[in-house]
Formats: sequence, C-alpha cells, structure tokens
Amino acid sequence: MTLYPKMIMDALATVTYAGTKKNLVESSMVADTPSVSAPQHEGESWKVKVVLEFPRDTDPFLKSTVKAAEAAIKYHCGKDVDVEITTAFKSKPRPEVGQLLPGVKNIIAVSSGKGGVGKSTVAANLAIALARLGYRVGLLDTDIFGPSMPKMFGVEEVRPYAVHVDGRDLIAPIEKYGVKLLSIGFFVNPQTATLWRGGMASNALKQLIADADWGELDYFILDTPPGTSDIHLTLLQTLAITGAVIVSTPQQVALADARKGVDMYRNDKVNVPILGLIENMAWFTPAELPENKYYIFGKEGCKRLAEELKVPLLAQIPIVQSICESGDEGAPAALSSDTMTGIAFINLAQAVVTVTNRRNKELAATKIVGTK
Repeated sequence: MTLYPKMIMDALATVTYAGTKKNLVESSMVADTPSVSAPQHEGESWKVKVVLEFPRDTDPFLKSTVKAAEAAIKYHCGKDVDVEITTAFKSKPRPEVGQLLPGVKNIIAVSSGKGGVGKSTVAANLAIALARLGYRVGLLDTDIFGPSMPKMFGVEEVRPYAVHVDGRDLIAPIEKYGVKLLSIGFFVNPQTATLWRGGMASNALKQLIADADWGELDYFILDTPPGTSDIHLTLLQTLAITGAVIVSTPQQVALADARKGVDMYRNDKVNVPILGLIENMAWFTPAELPENKYYIFGKEGCKRLAEELKVPLLAQIPIVQSICESGDEGAPAALSSDTMTGIAFINLAQAVVTVTNRRNKELAATKIVGTK
C-alpha cells in the first residue's frame, strides 16, 4: 500500500463540517497539504498528519469533526494508518480567566439583595454620570432573565455587530451617552421569556464579557440581578471586581436583603470591598412642591445601615415622577444637569470615584474567586 496526500484530501472531502454544511475541503479547513510518511522499519504503519483550521477555539463542532476526519482517513486509506490531527483557529483563542479585560481599570458591581429597589436605574444613571465627568465607561447588563438596559438607553431595536480585533471576532458594544453597553436583551426576543438553565445563562454572560470589544475603560459597571445567584458566582469567578455598591430603599424589608448582599461580597471566599450603600427612593418630592419631602418608605434606613456596617452612604436618591418617565423613554435622569435627580446622580458618580480611588490606595487588588 502506498499513500499520497491527494488520497488524504479525497478522504477529508467525504467529511461534512456542520458549521458550513460543506465538506472539509470545500470549507477550506485543511490548513496545509497533509503530511504522509512511509514506514521506516518492519511492523511500523504509515503516518498521516493533518491540520484542520476551525473558525474559533470554542467551535461546538470541533471534537466531532476531528473524530469524523480520523475515521474517514482510516476507512479510505487503511485502518492501520497512524493518523495525527492537530487543530488551528482563524480567530485567536479567548484569553484565560485572570487575563480578561486588560484595558479596564475599575470593575464596579451594582447590586441589591432585593428586586424592585431601582438598582438598574441607579446603574444606568451612574454609568452616564461617570461618562459626563469625562471617564471612559462600559456598562454590562448581567441580568440574563430580566434585561432592562436596552429600554433604559432607548436602543431596543439596535443589534450589535462583529468586529475583528487582534485576530479575534468580537462583539462591538452599543455606544450611547458616552457609555459602551451590552445586554443579553440585544440578542433575545423581548416579548419571550428566557427559559435557560443556570449553565446556559452563565455561558452567555461569559461571552458578553470575554468575547466583546470593551477596549480601554476607566470604569466597567456591572448591573447585577437582585439577590445572590449563579450569575453573581459566575461574575466573581470570571472578573476581579474592584468593589461593590449596594442599592436599597429605606424600608426594613429591603434593608434586610441588603445585608445579605453585603454579606455575599464580604464572605471570606469572596472578599470584594463594599464601596458604599446607595439609598434609592429616599423620599418623594412632588414636582409642584419641590421643597417638600415625603418619606413614604421610611426615613434614612439605609443611612443607619451604612453607619452600622461602617461603610459610606454614597447617595440618597429621591423619587420624582420624571425619573421613571426618563428611564422608560430611554433618556436617563443623569443626562440633565438642572434637575434634582440629575444633580444627585452626578454627586453619586463623584462619590464613587472618590471611594474607588481610596480603595485602590489602601487595599490590595481583588482576587478572582477560586484562585489563590
């Protein structure tokens, strides 16, 4: 028996690659002419070496295609042939955990123990306020099951596109109000519930982090889902979070859950610094009576909790009708410099910058959970 490279190519032409529905040769996946080596001694087999080039290292069809290619060569050229198939990738492999987002200086998690306290509103306005102060800002909506950022930024109909950067195909974040934004909401039907298991949600979140062109950022804001969940654990195992801010309303039921949020980050295995608390819906002020304050959820509950936990109270954000309307209309309150809430969010951004700088001077860098 004598083997030639063309025989190997003919064998590979019988293997269909599921990604293109064409065979390996037609898909231009055979990176070089197959190497064929005759036996040098009695009892040895012919040796065949093939390099298959896949679009990316995360290709879901990689293993099955390699096995099919090996089987095809043995079927057409002899079962005793020694086949070695190596893989190459048109797109560079994803960086390992710990090497993600090298251009990001500070990663800030905006969290709440309880839903309905306005955490996403705070995260969106904080990001915009930081951008208005001149910082380079990214915002990731990590709430896979209830994404709200596309609506809050008025970009529900926009779809991200792919860009080729340093040998990798990456998602280009949507840019608006000076903020780079990504959300799973850009990729799913907003009218349909996302019925995913935890693993699927975590993998989707990792893609939004690792496979996006975030570039150079001063602040990367994470709008996290309420409570403590798989999503939070994924973030902690993927990113070294600089610090967390906890959002709560003044009422006792919300404060009880805020304690749990603080405890999650302060856990010995997590050790993410708490930068401070934000009291949202601190009081209600009607537009026609701007000097009046009505403490409909209680008074200064978050302020007392901050004192108890020995962390800063970063801001007290009032309720006014316009804050809801501006979020629904895709024009967050922080865009305005002459409204009560607009000023409050600018002050919040300045406070976050101050406590983040202090944290970076006084504390060591955060470690990713699961690493020593």
